[in-house]
Amino acid sequence: MATDVNESAPPHPRSALFRFPAEDDPAPRTRRLLAMSGYASLLGLVGVGVGVRGLVSSIRGGVPDWYVPVLAFCGMLSVALSVAGFLSIHRRRPPWLLLFGAALPLVTAVGLAVAY
Repeated sequence: MATDVNESAPPHPRSALFRFPAEDDPAPRTRRLLAMSGYASLLGLVGVGVGVRGLVSSIRGGVPDWYVPVLAFCGMLSVALSVAGFLSIHRRRPPWLLLFGAALPLVTAVGLAVAY
């Protein structure tokens, strides 16, 4: 049975969830970009605070061996989710889901930083 769709053809670029913006993509709305950037900035400021607190705790000593790698992993995961959110800016919901998801590892890192 013949079909009109070529199954071996790559999917249309607009159907990809994560992709770099192409030249023919419309610019994202300014309000959306500012809101996402503001939220990502808050995540970044909290991340810097956690990093400074983790550095002071590790220099002071008395932290377990797993403390620094777990803080670093939580920070990198949060950054990766934020980047993925901005790469999907032309979608409706994924950018916000990814940015809010970036807060979860950061909340874990804040809890660890406060505990030690």
